[in-house]
Amino acid sequence: MLAGKANRPVGAELRGTGPRVWRGMAPGTRKDWGYFWIGTHGSQEIVLCESAIDAISCFQMHPQRICISTSGVRANRRWLSGLIARGYELLCGFDADGPGDAAAARMITLHPAVRRLRPPAHDWNDALASSR
Repeated sequence: MLAGKANRPVGAELRGTGPRVWRGMAPGTRKDWGYFWIGTHGSQEIVLCESAIDAISCFQMHPQRICISTSGVRANRRWLSGLIARGYELLCGFDADGPGDAAAARMITLHPAVRRLRPPAHDWNDALASSR
């Protein structure tokens, strides 16, 4: 996870890859200070995803966009207003489930410029896996 124009590291999302499923954050991570992103420099479209793996998967499906992880279902990250102020078109790509839909609705209520982009499967990683 990075913060600011200098891309200063402020933490990392962790995810198990073995038979036991687990997720977490690296010690000392400051979730509200930055985000993980992948994308095409110069793009004006940003998809907000729930996790880094979903951002990577979303980018594989939409390589013309920037995909950002919010590190969880969070409707109002402190850096979100700055992206809106810079004129980016923001799409909330949270999971296609109850918590994802509720957080997306809350985000749109707080930031009316944001639009919903629901993944075609439960999440972007599932959508990518099912498209192969």
